[in-house]
Amino acid sequence: MTTTDPCQQTRILVQTAAQICEEKKGEDTRILELDPIDAGLSDFFLVTSASNDRQAIAIADEIEHRLKKEFGVFPNSVEGRRKGDWILLDYVDFVVHVFLSERRAFYDIERLRKSARPLTPAEFESELKATLAARTVAARSKATTRIKPAAAAAAAVSKPKKIVKKTLPVAAAKVPVAKKTAAVKTRTRKTIVKA
Repeated sequence: MTTTDPCQQTRILVQTAAQICEEKKGEDTRILELDPIDAGLSDFFLVTSASNDRQAIAIADEIEHRLKKEFGVFPNSVEGRRKGDWILLDYVDFVVHVFLSERRAFYDIERLRKSARPLTPAEFESELKATLAARTVAARSKATTRIKPAAAAAAAVSKPKKIVKKTLPVAAAKVPVAKKTAAVKTRTRKTIVKA
């Protein structure tokens, strides 16, 4: 990942996992942005539902595979894969919950985290894009400010040049030697002098 901010990296990972849920036909996918005081170790919960245990396992496997392949990130722990009714992928900064629909209704994890801010993947993506765009603009303005002093220094070194005419004595070609010293023609030559 090219982003150096750990919070932005986590947001990108969560967004990727949410996109995978959508691709694998996960239902009612929600991202819960946890309150920092209430959150403990995780910043986000990604919750999605599957219609059967095979689909739940397929969603969890695909999230694990793609995050490993694209970002080199492995889950800290995986729970419930054998049964498939509630699979939990713990990536420390975010936790993925893949439920069967009836299990999700029973445990109602969104209700347990009342202080969390629920977002749809589309809302989360638009916030992520806005944040990344703001950071890009800030980074570019910093780069521009760094370039301006260098450009000013370069402009100071290469001041505009002024052309000065100097007159130099030149001997007349057809004048005899005795008269050469007396009869001296002047010729103008342009020289460039820095101002």
